[in-house]
Amino acid sequence: MTSAPSSTAARERDEQVASRSAYRAVIERLSKASVDKHWEPYRDIPWDDPEFQVDQTDPRWELSGVDRLGGHPWYLSRSPEVRARIGLWRVATAMKIGLQFENLLKRGLLNYAYRLPNGSPEFRYVYHETTEEAHHGMMFQEFVNRTGLPVRGMPGPLSVVAQVAPWIPLISTELFFVFVLGGEDPIDHVQRRLLKDGRVHHPLEETIMRIHIAEEARHISFARHYLRNRVPRMPAYRRLLLGIASPVILGVMARIMLAPPGPMIRRFDIPANVVAEVYLRNPAARQEIRDSVGKTRELCAEIGLINPLTRRIWQLMGIWEDAAPSAPR
Repeated sequence: MTSAPSSTAARERDEQVASRSAYRAVIERLSKASVDKHWEPYRDIPWDDPEFQVDQTDPRWELSGVDRLGGHPWYLSRSPEVRARIGLWRVATAMKIGLQFENLLKRGLLNYAYRLPNGSPEFRYVYHETTEEAHHGMMFQEFVNRTGLPVRGMPGPLSVVAQVAPWIPLISTELFFVFVLGGEDPIDHVQRRLLKDGRVHHPLEETIMRIHIAEEARHISFARHYLRNRVPRMPAYRRLLLGIASPVILGVMARIMLAPPGPMIRRFDIPANVVAEVYLRNPAARQEIRDSVGKTRELCAEIGLINPLTRRIWQLMGIWEDAAPSAPR
């Protein structure tokens, strides 16, 4: 059995990949890392260990300050058992949405790999990533199963619309990898914050988060380097279209990944005014959404996707940060 990382995994370093040889070296490094350090959910997680059993009333499921609801008087006035169940529902829903997103991601990656030429270094890496994402899906679903909660993940209409995502690579691989970052960066942001919040977490949740963060660091790195290599060489009109689409995708994805699940709100009769105070009218919650796409926003500025026009779209989507790097005029 391979132990989960004992500390929050460092993010992969960004490198300059203007030349094909530099880009290829990064892809080969990521492929080697996938061989050297990876986890399998049914080998490396002790699901049946007594310490890893899921009790819906375990106080370690209670929401921390990372989720704004955790500090609201309404939540704090609930019984410890209800607070624990709400927290577990939140975790289980995040994992269910995560495995649904990764299902879309895997299908998109395979559509991308289908057309790659012989000798392409991306082919091997994409299959490593697809394998790891398959493991994540099994890991997340096993967790959901063991909670015994009837979580659904994405709302039905959104799930139907999301089925277009795997076909994006047939239109624009660059747009697809913006979509990838739109789903992976917010989850990575939240999980890293949770592991640093100073609380004692349930060992099953913590093990899953540490494994996920460690492997997602490579997936995020690949998407970033792919865009860093490709976007500057795109024709100006395609770069403009990508610059317009990117903040829309990132704004929508961040909200999907971070929004409170409707079934949880209804199951526990969370008042509408509490939801509004915590998630809708709360400046800290809006800042959390901006922060969750911060690294992708910086990347977009770096590769020339932000100009006065597209900056306005970032602002309209609520994900612009005044301190973000200025785009060249």
